[in-house]
Amino acid sequence: MTHTPAVLAHPPRWIAYSFLALSMALVGSYVALSKPLVTALPVFLLAWLRFGIGGLAMVHWLKRPASELPMTPTTRKLVFLESLLGNFLFSICMLFGVSMTTAVSAGVIMASIPAVVALMSWVFLKERIGLRTWAAVACSALGISLLALSKGELSAQHSSGPEGDLAHKQVLLGNLLVFGAVLCEAAYAVIGKKLTGALSPKRITALINLWGFALMTPMGLYMAWRFNFASVATGSWVLLVFYALAASVWTVWLWMTGLKTVPAARAGVFTVMLPISAAMVGVLVLGESLGGMQLLAFGIALLGVVLATLPSRSAVVTPAA
Repeated sequence: MTHTPAVLAHPPRWIAYSFLALSMALVGSYVALSKPLVTALPVFLLAWLRFGIGGLAMVHWLKRPASELPMTPTTRKLVFLESLLGNFLFSICMLFGVSMTTAVSAGVIMASIPAVVALMSWVFLKERIGLRTWAAVACSALGISLLALSKGELSAQHSSGPEGDLAHKQVLLGNLLVFGAVLCEAAYAVIGKKLTGALSPKRITALINLWGFALMTPMGLYMAWRFNFASVATGSWVLLVFYALAASVWTVWLWMTGLKTVPAARAGVFTVMLPISAAMVGVLVLGESLGGMQLLAFGIALLGVVLATLPSRSAVVTPAA
């Protein structure tokens, strides 16, 4: 019988933190870099191809290791929910929500992810949330909110008459959809914590991707039937492969591996790396500017990460189980 190396089975705390931060940083980077893909491919076709490419890359991860017990009915349900909420519904809520509201509003709403993860962890996992973790959550929320508000993307929302009323209702719907994405992302973190106690990170990654592919197949096939694939440039195909591997393979495996060691509430603080990474890609790759307010936002958000990752007094005294 082969044994999983300790560094992967139960990584040390600092490695787990690095995996969580890198996972969310990758999410932020591919979200920013996927803008050209959305213009080249329909959303549902793009998502379907993502799951398909990811599935081909990790088909060998689907096999149950000899050291792993067969899945219980409860575990099977959790795997399905993880994919339904974290892959399928999150993508739909986020893509359509952002298209209906302003980037500023979406950024402020997404700032609530660490707090929602902490609350869900407290309610569903019975995790004890310390004062320092709540302080880290507050820093993350404040930092992301400042980052969003500092971009100066407030659109003309002072329209009057029927057009203004319609636009207002559309923005409200968009905000609700973005908050729906927040709930999906928080549920993804909490359910993932439960799954890491029963399945290996590789198998979780492969299984939820397989469910995502199955859920997206009807709409993906419908879009593919009438789409002209010859119209997609070679560069877009290369970017699609990166997007698929980052979104379906790398980020999920990194996140699930980190969750084996870190409580879900503390791991949720690392979602702050998503908007930070997206903003940095905007500056370094897309040529956007970075001002003093953005730097202050980054500093506050990263302070939250420091608060969450510093070893507590109890962690030093109590030996690991």
